Amino acid sequence: MSDVVERLTQALPPEALVTDRDRIQSYRYDRAMFCPAGEPLAVVLARETAHVQAAVRIAAEAGVPVVPQGARSGLSGAANALDGCIVISLEKMDRILAIEPVDRYVVTQPGVFNAVLSRAVAEQGLFYPPDPSSWEFCSIGGNLSTNSGGLCCVKYGVTTDYVLGLEVVLADGQVLRTGRRTVKGVAGYDLTKLIVGSEGTLGIITEATLALRPQAARPRTMAALFDSGVAAGEAIIEIIRSGVSLSLLEIMDRTTIKAVNDFKRMDLPTEAAAMLIAQSDAGGEAGAADVATVAKLCRQYGAIECIEAEDPAEGELLLEARRAALLALDQLGTTMIDDVCVPRSRLAEFIGAIEAAAAEIDITVGVLGHAGDGNMHPTVVFDATDPEQARRAQVAFDRIMEIGLELGGTITGEHGVGVLKRDWLVQEIGPVAVSVHRAIKAALDPKNILNPGKVVGLDQL
Repeated sequence: MSDVVERLTQALPPEALVTDRDRIQSYRYDRAMFCPAGEPLAVVLARETAHVQAAVRIAAEAGVPVVPQGARSGLSGAANALDGCIVISLEKMDRILAIEPVDRYVVTQPGVFNAVLSRAVAEQGLFYPPDPSSWEFCSIGGNLSTNSGGLCCVKYGVTTDYVLGLEVVLADGQVLRTGRRTVKGVAGYDLTKLIVGSEGTLGIITEATLALRPQAARPRTMAALFDSGVAAGEAIIEIIRSGVSLSLLEIMDRTTIKAVNDFKRMDLPTEAAAMLIAQSDAGGEAGAADVATVAKLCRQYGAIECIEAEDPAEGELLLEARRAALLALDQLGTTMIDDVCVPRSRLAEFIGAIEAAAAEIDITVGVLGHAGDGNMHPTVVFDATDPEQARRAQVAFDRIMEIGLELGGTITGEHGVGVLKRDWLVQEIGPVAVSVHRAIKAALDPKNILNPGKVVGLDQL
């Protein structure tokens, strides 16, 4: 191991290598709970693709595992270090390299935060739709690695829908360039979509070309309050059935609303059991009609109040409340954030089943999520110093995933599998799909050095 560190020292500039044990500690974990993390041998703070290549080549020759990291804001343990690994952090690769308004794309390094990129392209009259709630502190590289979604998925889709091409360092240190910068192109296998969502197990993304859209019209935003989470779920189903074109449809339950009020000192209505936040960026009369349709349907399904934001600033406050929800729940105790996506037609059943499970297990669960596409984030809140509460929290977390699968859903809509959900992945996709995963991994990473044990467990390779 000392030889590996010596080779890294020779190959990299001093500012790109961390071997101090105290500094290394902050690179061991992402934000997932109950996921093991090891002690890295060293941390490479890559500034350029060549640094990543050098580190991967040294690791490959020595048979040392490599764990790529972005902002470490992930929620599945995919960025957790392994004992004796080389962590390759992309956080210093934080430059936007080009914005092309006519061809509508941006070329970016992976360490750029989502919100920074979104604001930069907005200055050019352009729009990058994927916007996770954590957009102020999650990086583009992490978004790509987990195929993140966000608040606007209901209309605009997820990260992979905007990836034109990638630069990827492979397991032997070679650089693969995938995709293109044209609007259309179908030459060869779609290696871009293979890499997106692979959580660093097939290659390390060092550059991305992302598609952009023209800026949307100024949105119209409204909130609807319900005295029942199930009623809110039923209203969501009818909103989707109506065909109204919303750019955002989110839900927060009473626990989440109160947490946000306390955390952000907002004046949200805590008497409501659930709040829907809807937004249309259709513009003009079309946007007004969309919001009016949503309000009408919500009232039909029992909304106790519907409020339209008077101006864009008030609408932004509602979105700020939703973006702050997970951080607000963190203030109540330790959190385990689930990421189950169910068919939208089963959303009301899902919400009711979660409420029943929380009561049965006797644990607090804040229900929130991207209601418009069925991607929910039930968040278990507990006291980690209490062994019994910690046990019940794990039971609740697993039960939520069971419910999702029982309703025809998936164990993750945007947070990825990582370590946290490896066993559940096997249950969802079955043995044939696991064998295909295994074959792809073996083809691209025959020595199994790239983030080993993530997504597919070592015992499944």
